[in-house]
Amino acid sequence: MISHFFLITLPFKSFCSSFKNFVVVLNNNNTKSFWYPLDNAAKIYPAIQNDELTNVYRIAVVLKERIKIAHLINILPKLEERFPYYKVTLKKGFFWYYLEQTNTPFQLIVDKSILCRAFDQKRNERLLFRILVIKNRISIEFSHILTDGGGAFRFLQYFLLLYFQQGGIDVREQLNEFVVNPKDFHEEFVDSYKEYFKKEVPPNFKRPKSFHLPFPLNRKPRFDVLVAVMPLDEIKKVAQDKEVNITVYLIALYLYVLQDIHKTLPEYSRNKKNKILRIQVPVNLRNIYPSKTMRNFSLFVMPEIDLRLGHYTFDEIIKIVYHKIQLETDEKLINKIIARNVGGERKIIVKGIPLFLKSLLLNYKYYSMGANQYSGVVTNIGKINLPEAVEKKIDHFILTPPPPNKKLKINCGIAGFKNNLVLSFGNITISKEFEKKFLNFLVQQRINVKLSKY
Repeated sequence: MISHFFLITLPFKSFCSSFKNFVVVLNNNNTKSFWYPLDNAAKIYPAIQNDELTNVYRIAVVLKERIKIAHLINILPKLEERFPYYKVTLKKGFFWYYLEQTNTPFQLIVDKSILCRAFDQKRNERLLFRILVIKNRISIEFSHILTDGGGAFRFLQYFLLLYFQQGGIDVREQLNEFVVNPKDFHEEFVDSYKEYFKKEVPPNFKRPKSFHLPFPLNRKPRFDVLVAVMPLDEIKKVAQDKEVNITVYLIALYLYVLQDIHKTLPEYSRNKKNKILRIQVPVNLRNIYPSKTMRNFSLFVMPEIDLRLGHYTFDEIIKIVYHKIQLETDEKLINKIIARNVGGERKIIVKGIPLFLKSLLLNYKYYSMGANQYSGVVTNIGKINLPEAVEKKIDHFILTPPPPNKKLKINCGIAGFKNNLVLSFGNITISKEFEKKFLNFLVQQRINVKLSKY
């Protein structure tokens, strides 16, 4: 039985105003237990996920020497202590799914399975993230139910600092940045979408459907990843020559390749297909709002070109992408998207719908307001910086987005570290035409591209 409520050292009034939906209880054995609802972005994932559409992404770090397993085992208790809100499992309520504390410890897994596979409680996978190890590579895989790439990468940073500290590297100063005052700890598991929701802001508009690649699907298991590594200074130079950053350059190239593939379709198929090419680009809202949350807090900008208006040169696409990103990352426009997303779940009629009906509705909205509206995904975790002594031990990072859905078919993750830029193409089709055109374009710009199978 529950003896009394324990509110993580926060005064009750302050606690309720800052995070109303988090509950911590203390049972008769004096052990803390807790649960909390899914954040606004996470709510859709249980409704759409399956063995193929897993909503699981991976961040991998490749070291220059073989991993010392004993060091990893030693740091697992510290990870559990620092990130207790990740020691949770997914539960089904009557109206919504929620996350509940589990006694399952953080574990190391040999990295021999399919990338980004679904979490399966039948396999005793109660946690919603995994740590995978093989030879000189450490990978973390997170369900988007738990957090986004920003939260996962901060987890990985702490993980790496602890690991290299075990090897004798002095990282005390960097580890101090992860120390949290108990009074401020709630800021890391707050739903920042609700925190920055403004009721008076009008919701965002719905976009028309977009073009999707016509390639036939691969056999199960469909998901395949192609990794391309190139010198960061070379790709940076060609982007600077166009007066844009690397992200804008690669998004423009993605659209340019889609246009080329659309143009080569048979006339009947070309006329039948949608002619709007649109890319979904996740934006870390922690760079726009002063949020410290370690849950999901990202939205998307969607640069596009409309082929009904004619053919676009690469320079024209770069200009469109640059200005579209500048516009859509404006805080006022981001507020409109938050207003649409959070406003929908706050409606009384929505709150009262049973979970099984909500799941059907969310599944429909995922395709009508999600997958139908974009032609590809480009996710850039940015340039990764770590202490110099740690960087010397690391070769490169790889970001692999979740397996694309059957409409999208292909996506791309980007990670920069030291003088390496790594592109990770996730593909569920039998074709590699897109990747070939994309990388050939870079080679034509005199960029040295090296291919690698994951």
